[in-house]
Amino acid sequence: MQISLARQVALVTGASSGIGHGAARALAAAGAAVVINYNRQAEPAEALARRIVADGGQAIAIGADVSNEEDVERLFQQTLDAFGTLDILVANSGLQKDAAAVDLSLADWNEVIGVNLTGQFLCARAALRIFNRQGVREGVSRAAGKIIHMSSVHQRIPWAGHVNYAASKGGVDQLMQTLAQEVSQQRIRVNGIAPGAIRTAINKDTTEGDAGQALLKLIPYGRIGDVEDVANAVVFLASDASDYIVGTTLFIDGGMSLYPEFRGNG
Repeated sequence: MQISLARQVALVTGASSGIGHGAARALAAAGAAVVINYNRQAEPAEALARRIVADGGQAIAIGADVSNEEDVERLFQQTLDAFGTLDILVANSGLQKDAAAVDLSLADWNEVIGVNLTGQFLCARAALRIFNRQGVREGVSRAAGKIIHMSSVHQRIPWAGHVNYAASKGGVDQLMQTLAQEVSQQRIRVNGIAPGAIRTAINKDTTEGDAGQALLKLIPYGRIGDVEDVANAVVFLASDASDYIVGTTLFIDGGMSLYPEFRGNG
């Protein structure tokens, strides 16, 4: 199956590294013009934009804090100024501030909820307003717009010591499903992706060496995921190949969400 996103514009938040970086790269390879959002790390985002342009694609990098309403409005307006439209939003920005619940500060709770959940709402709201105005672009996409919410297996699996993160991802799941229920009649598709253990620079300590071997006990498929595993799912959900998929979360986790610790305990 050959997927083409030619003539479409995609905005990926939190795309200066990791899953967002891989998603932006994959969307560009499929033919989309890509807006690479970053918060603090400008250089890797700008380097990716230069690489996409050098390869014959279209891309720009825009700095914005997705938890800030004014920043989000500016991000989407700059996207329209650059490309005139928007077809795909990948709401990917996320962070962790970990502590046991009894020690977790309100500031760290609020920061994680602000980026991981409120930020996804603000970006989705901005995208929906654009999609509603432009409607279905005939010959470009069967949908008026596509939103892909990046969640985590921890929308389903509790995670002691990470109560703010797990709560934010549980919220993302309900945000995604509620939006899908609300806007699908407008031919807007909203779906989610829940990655499991994915090998990125930020979690190198937990996915390589002895820690990586220990982690494999939680992954029935027997390997740690790569960024490309998630990026491929992003491209699929952004394309007409998934046009009848609405309000669904794809778990890209090698079976982690199957609770493999319970094998043999029935």
